[in-house]
Amino acid sequence: MSKDISRWVNTTNPLRRVKPVKTRSWTDNRCRNGSTLRYRRTPAAPSAHRGFTLIEVLIVVVILGIVALAAMPMMSSAASVQIRAAANVIAADLEYARSMAISRGCYYSVAFNKDAESYEVRDQTGTVIAHPVRKGSNCNYAVNFTADSRLDKVNIQNVDFDPGSVQTLTFDYLGSPYAGVGTAAPLNAGVIVLTAGTTTITIHIEPVTGFITISN
Repeated sequence: MSKDISRWVNTTNPLRRVKPVKTRSWTDNRCRNGSTLRYRRTPAAPSAHRGFTLIEVLIVVVILGIVALAAMPMMSSAASVQIRAAANVIAADLEYARSMAISRGCYYSVAFNKDAESYEVRDQTGTVIAHPVRKGSNCNYAVNFTADSRLDKVNIQNVDFDPGSVQTLTFDYLGSPYAGVGTAAPLNAGVIVLTAGTTTITIHIEPVTGFITISN
């Protein structure tokens, strides 16, 4: 009788703890009181030497491809940027020589040397003038594309001041252009041709007025 009572208490007591049966799979385990317990396998601890997943590798490849595509136009456009900068520099220097001739009342010249990729701004005595910005030992108004890393891709392809096809252009006190040194030969036509890679730019100097234009 005592055994029956003990069995009845153990099976009907809601506070009785039932030890679950451990399993390694997702299974339902029914206890003696009819309740159901569900267990699952505990995931293994991650390895300390975990490698890259396929998605991570693909993301890196895509990023590298985007960077390469962005760098290619920058490299190809370097020559184009330099030649446009060089054309603007030459036009500004020609205009500076013209304004100096007008303000000082005497002629100033710009002497080109296409073989050396350079030119100088000179006064009426033939002396290279001082640069208005640069100071120190390198203060002469001389420009050399080869020695300047910002313009080293640019070539002076041709310089032609007519008549005479000379490489020196002179402005008088009125700002009018002349071919060569001095004011003996009024300019008929003047062109400076620059090249860099596949890009060509031409600088035109108009006769009489000395007006300067840049064209591709």
